[in-house]
Amino acid sequence: MPDRPISELFSRLRPLRSFEFFPPKDDAGTEMLCATAAMLRPLAPDFVSVTYGAGGTTRDRTARTCELLRRDFGFTVMPHLTCVGHTPAELAELADRIHAGGFRNIMALRGDPPRGQTTYVPRPDGLGHASDLVALLKARQPDLCLGVAGYPEKHPAAPSPEADVANLRRKVDAGAAFVTTQLFFDNAVYHRFVERCRAAGITVPVLPGLMPLLSRRQIQSFAAMCGTALPAPLQARLEAAGEDPEAVEAIGVDWAREQIRDLIVHGAPGIHLYILNRSKAALALADDMAG
Repeated sequence: MPDRPISELFSRLRPLRSFEFFPPKDDAGTEMLCATAAMLRPLAPDFVSVTYGAGGTTRDRTARTCELLRRDFGFTVMPHLTCVGHTPAELAELADRIHAGGFRNIMALRGDPPRGQTTYVPRPDGLGHASDLVALLKARQPDLCLGVAGYPEKHPAAPSPEADVANLRRKVDAGAAFVTTQLFFDNAVYHRFVERCRAAGITVPVLPGLMPLLSRRQIQSFAAMCGTALPAPLQARLEAAGEDPEAVEAIGVDWAREQIRDLIVHGAPGIHLYILNRSKAALALADDMAG
């Protein structure tokens, strides 16, 4: 039976909760992913997503992971798909394959530059923007529900917040049904972003994406990649924790809990957690995510 479009889930009278996985590289990684999925299954997440490596480097592993999570755990799964390294014909073929597998939701992304490159340059016969991918997918399989990415603190390559939101509007106009944000640690940033979206005529749900801190090195890497700032109070807590990994993780969960409670109170349509294939933080935050 085909999956239910995620766009229909936003009409429920409660916040959605969802988790993001990445495709494992080996058998040990697969075991860890399955263990995490088994622990999260009782939470009945509304959906889970699975990332897609730059240049399609994880295409087959992404497909296998999506099928495993759907078949063995009963999740509604949203595969990621990117423009990088693909021709329009290849992307159309992938869309057909995803659709034939019963999936009805795709996260449509431009994608990161291939390893070793700092800027995205589309291949001569490729797509240059996520809005192009959205348009292609909707033309190929009109009943696909497409999510797109939003950057509360501006995409690192965008010249201004206004230009970034204008680009997001193009993705929505092309057929995107909802926006999932990149990680952020200051809820005021999210609320201002939603205000800019609404002022620009973007009316679709804007789902906040959060990543609980697991280690200082991990969060510094992701924050730099996404252009995300750490609020001074969070930095102070981390400095006080020093190099104690358990203390850092506890701070991360507590900070995420505070964010989730505030977001839900102020009407966020749900919470999407970037969990890095680990269940501990997700389980600790599950009750707060339910609103």
